[in-house]
Amino acid sequence: MALSGIQIYKMLPQTNCKECGFPTCLAFAMKLAAKQVELSSCPYVSEESKKQLAESAAPPIRLVTLKGVGAEVKAGNEVVMFRHEKTFYNKPGLFIRVKASDPDLAAKVAKADAYKVSYVGIDFTVDGFALVLDSDAAAAVKTVRGATKRPLILIGDAAALQAGLSACGGETPLLYAADASNADALADLAKGKAALAVKADSLDALADLTKKIQARGVEDMALDLGPMQLSEWLTKSTQVRRLALKSNFRALGYPIIAFPCDAKDENIAASQAIAKYAGFVVLSEFKPEMLYPLLVLRENIYTDPQKPIQVQPGIYEINQPKPESPVLITTNFSITYFSVANEIEGSGLPAWLVVTDAEGMSVLTAWAAGKFDAERIAKAVKGFDVASKVSKKRVVLPGHVAVLSGELEAELPEWEIRVGPREAVDIPAFMKQALN
Repeated sequence: MALSGIQIYKMLPQTNCKECGFPTCLAFAMKLAAKQVELSSCPYVSEESKKQLAESAAPPIRLVTLKGVGAEVKAGNEVVMFRHEKTFYNKPGLFIRVKASDPDLAAKVAKADAYKVSYVGIDFTVDGFALVLDSDAAAAVKTVRGATKRPLILIGDAAALQAGLSACGGETPLLYAADASNADALADLAKGKAALAVKADSLDALADLTKKIQARGVEDMALDLGPMQLSEWLTKSTQVRRLALKSNFRALGYPIIAFPCDAKDENIAASQAIAKYAGFVVLSEFKPEMLYPLLVLRENIYTDPQKPIQVQPGIYEINQPKPESPVLITTNFSITYFSVANEIEGSGLPAWLVVTDAEGMSVLTAWAAGKFDAERIAKAVKGFDVASKVSKKRVVLPGHVAVLSGELEAELPEWEIRVGPREAVDIPAFMKQALN
């Protein structure tokens, strides 16, 4: 039976040493009860307490980390079925499948590895590569390693996996895949060196197999639910998640690996896998037009719903503004900021953009919550010393909060207050027509 935070706290040393990364033992105990940390983070817990806390110390879904050369992908450690209940923690890794037999292997890996696109200030990249091995597995791994440092999933038979793993040095790849016919051999191969994907025809058989493999000393596993229709895969992945979280069924408490690359509609299958509940997702090839929307979807699902994405409040220079350039006002909600900044930048017109601290809320939401008012705007203008940067004291309010113009005039009596458009897309036309 799971223990409460207070029950766990009573078994801890209560020294508040902070070596676990938390300010107090009570804070650590609460995180332990929520399955968000591991007991090993506490260096002073007694052996007796370790035995009593064994169930509470282990997360319901094991954290599995694949390591490359200076890069890693984590999956697992989730504690809820739905993100609105709390949050999801470890984004599913998106891997590109490549084949050792491909004569353009190095070039294809290098192209995918170099992919980087910015989304609301966040850089998106691929997470790793799933390498389908052939008879010369070691050479293929070395070829891939010459083009990327990202983590690997190695796919092949036992002999190929052994050769590929030997070429990985001190890395931690994922070996694919153990089934009833080769579980013992692959478990011995993976022990202490790699994570191991496990597959079976049913959840019962899958659970039996993970128990067998764990008994041979392999702790890090990923579950392959097999090729199936979207509805069936969704049902099984939900069952696995529910059994792990609600029933604390350890035999299925591992991340899921999904292969939408083998589905009829890869885009839909990959989207479903990201949402429900894959830890590793293997795509058929590097296609930016498919990868980008999947990365955006993943980012939106795995952001903390209680913590909006924010940018740093301050004054931003766009298109090399001059002292006579206008000053526009917005909030620090990242999507709002980048919508406004991109439109200004696209117009080619110089401007100063003052970003106020609205606790990560959009303009209307922040205004309704009392986080974006004349006093806060005036405080930002004064605090960032905007007056010293401009020769024409003129600020432009977002059109949705035109009601604040009178109050802002009282707060900034020496400034001209203008009301801009309601939508960011109308900013370029407004700047050309009304601010020249």
